[in-house]
Amino acid sequence: MNPARAVTALRGRASRLADGAHRLLLRGQAAHAWPWVAGLTFIWLAATTWVYPLLLPDEGRYVGVAWHMLESGEFLTPMLDGMPFFHKPPLFYWLTASSLALFGANAWAARLCSVLAATVLVTLFYRFLRVRANARVAGYATLILAVQPFLFGASHYANLDMLVGAIIGATVIAGATAVFRYEQAHPDRGAVLWMYAAAALGFLAKGLIGVVLPGGVLFFWLLGRRRFAAMGRLLWWPGILLFLVLSLPWMAVMQARHPGFFDYYIVHQHFQRFLESGFNNPHPFWFYVPVLLGLTLPWSVQLWRWCRRDGPVNPVFVPAAERFEQIDRPVLRGLMLSWLLVILVFFSIPTSKLVGYVIAALPPLAWFIAEVFEARAARDRTAAERSLAASAVIAVLICAVAVLAMVVAPQPTNKPLARVIGAQAGPGDRLAMLELYAYDVPMIAGRAAPSIVVSDWDDPGILRSDNWRRELYDAALFAPEAAREVLWRPAQWHAALCAPDRPVYWIMAYLKEAPGHPALEGLAPVASTRRMGLWRVAPDAALSVCGETPSSVPE
Repeated sequence: MNPARAVTALRGRASRLADGAHRLLLRGQAAHAWPWVAGLTFIWLAATTWVYPLLLPDEGRYVGVAWHMLESGEFLTPMLDGMPFFHKPPLFYWLTASSLALFGANAWAARLCSVLAATVLVTLFYRFLRVRANARVAGYATLILAVQPFLFGASHYANLDMLVGAIIGATVIAGATAVFRYEQAHPDRGAVLWMYAAAALGFLAKGLIGVVLPGGVLFFWLLGRRRFAAMGRLLWWPGILLFLVLSLPWMAVMQARHPGFFDYYIVHQHFQRFLESGFNNPHPFWFYVPVLLGLTLPWSVQLWRWCRRDGPVNPVFVPAAERFEQIDRPVLRGLMLSWLLVILVFFSIPTSKLVGYVIAALPPLAWFIAEVFEARAARDRTAAERSLAASAVIAVLICAVAVLAMVVAPQPTNKPLARVIGAQAGPGDRLAMLELYAYDVPMIAGRAAPSIVVSDWDDPGILRSDNWRRELYDAALFAPEAAREVLWRPAQWHAALCAPDRPVYWIMAYLKEAPGHPALEGLAPVASTRRMGLWRVAPDAALSVCGETPSSVPE
């Protein structure tokens, strides 16, 4: 995309978003404004997700697994390079595969799941606050949540974090709604069923976290209020049965197909990864505090007002016709405080920390910031909403600059090499990757056949790593026959290159490592990026690894 055109487009979006934010605040007085909230949020988040390629490794990995589901027709077992990939549950893959089927294999479709998850979270949060608090704070909190760099960035990233955060939020909202309806003597069983259905989706999105975190939020909130009867009310056996019916069949099928699945998926991926410190991204316990404050700028600067006690005040006047489901403000604050702290403390315990883990904490944080603006509006509504609008415009500009930076200075991508493979490789050609696995290449090149990955698969250091080699190594445990076809050691690779009936090989390797690969000695790449090279080796090409001196670049 042309950077000048991108600047113009983003400036226009910033102006329109500011106007849309003002309209949203006005429409917050209407009881049925949620379709407007959903529509504006979706447009705001989805409009620019196509302007830069998939980011590596995460987006390439997760979207690649979804694409393979679509290409192979195998929608139950997630596959990575032709082997079962059980690092994560299947919900994100199912949703993304559906998006790719509808809109094609492109970045916009790949990120649609995250965009829709963010839209649902914002909309549910608005409806919940509109009913339980009042129109003004609902409008403020919704605007703060939607027009926020952290949420914006998460919705532009095709991995599990935004989906999981949205489902955790939906589960908390459904559970709190059930509690409020029970306490107001309204029918609550429907909300309880929605809570368990959302928890089942959370389990299918990220495993036990989808149950433990919303359950912890509701437990500590009700414990603080001493609402033990409400706790018992949430433990309703039809809801538990619904959860089991929705969540267990996939696990049962995987265990039947792949013995050892349960131990790997539950014991290793949930408990060992949570407690061990040998994984990537080690950070101190307090890591998420500056992350939240920094990635929610400019909104987070308002929190000092809340801490000074001039933020949380009694709500502004609510018309009598709207009071029938309103909740005392301290009760809502307790819910939001439990929601925020449970997410922060839980993910602060393990040594390994990723930024996206705390997305579920964004709604309660938006609530506390909204209370600051509500308190200011009680004194001077015009000044408060001007400040709110100014913060929204700054937030939009931050998001616009971030997108522009991705366009002007894009992250490393294998897209140019994948396009060469897709255009020139024949059906019988093989793709080999030397000491790497390029997650994005199969989808972009349109090659569903597994790639050969050459590395020292006997290296004991693999078990202490948390990268592409460990992922492929673990996948091989569930499909040893398939692994023998794709996970090659250097000696096996060299023997295959020297076989008299070898096919055409397309070889990917890092340019700086190419001199260390005997198979590439004397050969020039047919295409390259800043970091990666692509070589084509024809069946009749002379190779030094076979005792022959290359006389020319293979055609």
